[in-house]
Amino acid sequence: MLYPSDFEHKTDFSAIRLILKEKCISTLGKEKVDEITFSADYGQVIRQISQTDEMLRLMQEATEALPVGDFFDIRRGLSRVRVEGLYLDESEMFELRRALEAVRRLVAYIAAQDADLYPHLHELLEGVAIFPDIIRQIDAILDKFGKIKDNASPELNRIRREMLQVQSSVSKSLQAILRQAQADGYVEKDVAPTVREGRLVIPVSPAFKRKISGIVHDESATGKTVFIEPAQVVEANNRIRELEGEERREVIRILIAFTDFVRPFTEDIFQSQYFLGEIDFLRSKALFALQINAIKPRVDDACLLEWQKAVHPILYLSLLKQQKQIVPLDIALNEHQRILLISGPNAGGKSVCLKTVVLLQYMLQCGLLIPVHDSSRCGIFERLFIDIGDEQSIENDLSTYSSHLMNMKFFIRNSQEKTLLLIDEFGTGTEPMIGGALAEATLERFNRNKAFGVITTHYTNLKHYAEDAEGIVNGAMLYDRQHLQPLFILQIGNPGSSFAVEIARKIGLPEDLIADAAAKVGSEHLDYDKHLQDIVRDKRYWEKKRQQIRQKEKKLEEVLAKYETEMADINRQKKEITQQAKAEAQQLLTDANAKIENTIRQIKEAQAEKEKTKTIRKELSEFRERIREQQVSEPKPKVKIPQKPSVQPVKTDKPVLATGMQVRLKGQQAVGKILEMQEKTAVVAFGQLKSTVKLNQLEPVSNNRLKKEQRSEHAPGTVTENVRQRKLHFKSEIDVRGMRGDEALQAVMYFIDDALMVGVSSVRILHGTGTGALRQLIRQYLGTVHGIRSYHDEHVQFGGAGITVVEIE
Repeated sequence: MLYPSDFEHKTDFSAIRLILKEKCISTLGKEKVDEITFSADYGQVIRQISQTDEMLRLMQEATEALPVGDFFDIRRGLSRVRVEGLYLDESEMFELRRALEAVRRLVAYIAAQDADLYPHLHELLEGVAIFPDIIRQIDAILDKFGKIKDNASPELNRIRREMLQVQSSVSKSLQAILRQAQADGYVEKDVAPTVREGRLVIPVSPAFKRKISGIVHDESATGKTVFIEPAQVVEANNRIRELEGEERREVIRILIAFTDFVRPFTEDIFQSQYFLGEIDFLRSKALFALQINAIKPRVDDACLLEWQKAVHPILYLSLLKQQKQIVPLDIALNEHQRILLISGPNAGGKSVCLKTVVLLQYMLQCGLLIPVHDSSRCGIFERLFIDIGDEQSIENDLSTYSSHLMNMKFFIRNSQEKTLLLIDEFGTGTEPMIGGALAEATLERFNRNKAFGVITTHYTNLKHYAEDAEGIVNGAMLYDRQHLQPLFILQIGNPGSSFAVEIARKIGLPEDLIADAAAKVGSEHLDYDKHLQDIVRDKRYWEKKRQQIRQKEKKLEEVLAKYETEMADINRQKKEITQQAKAEAQQLLTDANAKIENTIRQIKEAQAEKEKTKTIRKELSEFRERIREQQVSEPKPKVKIPQKPSVQPVKTDKPVLATGMQVRLKGQQAVGKILEMQEKTAVVAFGQLKSTVKLNQLEPVSNNRLKKEQRSEHAPGTVTENVRQRKLHFKSEIDVRGMRGDEALQAVMYFIDDALMVGVSSVRILHGTGTGALRQLIRQYLGTVHGIRSYHDEHVQFGGAGITVVEIE
């Protein structure tokens, strides 16, 4: 039961109907949208929202897209041919074929899905036929363009074959006559045969129309051309007209025969049409749910309403176009708090909150998914009554307050324990004292009837009543006193302030006027309002603190779990390393004992010969040194320990770098000297070039190693092989785009050195255009290098100023 009669208009559900219709692709689906009705049947509501939810999941999760399209409404043609003698024409037959094919593809698509995941969609397939025989019959009659085939019947094939032969004969004769007329000068050279009244004719100038024997069928609008059918082709054209009549009669016979074949299946075809409409309707609801982020909530067969992050769909779409965020609504109505009395400032969101509740509840009981959090719970109400907006009527002699009283009269008489009331600005429109008293008495009657409701008000006496009455709870729309703007957040548990003084100051009313008004109201009322504001402010503060504590506790639990896991890994690694070290030590001890015993035995066997003993002792010393070197060369295993403030990091065996040390870049041969050390970088001099390099890219070079490499480099065979390898792998182009200046210059130096060594005639340096700084730096260096003949920009077609071409002597 709904009240008033324009319920959908007042709740904006009519706008949702329009959106759903726009998403339908057929009149069948749009009719289903028009048929949406409110239902208090729990089973029906669950079935409808489950069907929509399954369609939404199918569209999101299925590997293949839903086969939509060709949803033709063929009901009008089928209804007409129920009468014997009437038939479907070619276009109707073609639409029937496409509609039946759409049904077949949809049935096959849904049947291929898991019935356990989509049970309600599989229920829709019951009683839906796919008519393969009708499709085959149509395919035998029509081609892929929807035209009657030549071989639709043997008689039609004969007629069209004969017609083609006669037309070919007429065309040949006409062409011969036309050529002769053109040769005689009766007809212009560029004219061709044309058709008038279904007959082939020749365009002739009026001056020569007597020169060609035949029938004049027509003349041009200007009278400068007449169209003559030569006498030689009159009989042939007559035969063509006869064959066209025979063809038409044969086509009608074929269509009548097909319609007689289809007529017994008319009702089943109608049923398949309803299936197409249902699928189109479910698809439009799923697309709308996707657009507003709607879900299938938990629905109980009871009167309750516990929503988290509920959103008004029309407002959400409007703000989305403006690139603004909507503030979601948290609200709860149950047996303990059946009626929520919302107070707060004007334009603070009270009416939007009320409209959100009524619209989402109506959408749910109409079978639509609603935009709430998945932890929300919903119920079913039998009656939805609303009093929103101004019902003032001149025709019925109703004032604003009178219309509200009429609504309250209806609500009191018809409300019961399964009714949801939604009343905006309760009790307004008359003298505040009497209006507040009537509103309080009416609220008491609603509470006595066990009705549920969301009511907005500014009356203080209603706020006091709600505090003491069982089943009624106060709620407040929050307001930012510091910035003087609404927060659009509903807080249940305390009444809200109207913030009349603050809003008056924000608008700019004179301060003395505001002071006079405050004096007239009295300090007691102002203190009450101020205390309400303070309570709301303090509650917001402590709610925020509690939320922060929860977040920190959650983060602390995650960190503790992480450290416990890492410490368990460390202990496991420590145990494995200790076991491995013990095993290696035991093996080393065993080898050493065996070597000592062998040495003693050899000394005894040599009978203390001095030279032999000396040799044996030397072997023992070499064994000891080999063991010591092995211990030094083997890297110690590293254990990764999580960094805590109280735990010192484990030292690693990284090479120690210091100022003045000889180093080189890893993977490079050039040796430089560290001039300055920083935390993670060092300034290194490579010859005359200074460069800032990350420490992890450097490796130390000892003097002995440097001398050894220099000797090996100066060996004749090594130098020759080195040059040969460089020639084989040298590329005549280098790309330094994206490098810093010093890095790019160092890379170019190495590149030019290799180019001079391998003896190429020219090379290309890709540095890009940018600001030109890198190009200038590279060219300054090229000007100092001996052996370079010139350098210049590349041709504009190949890069222009972004590439420097270097010519080498």
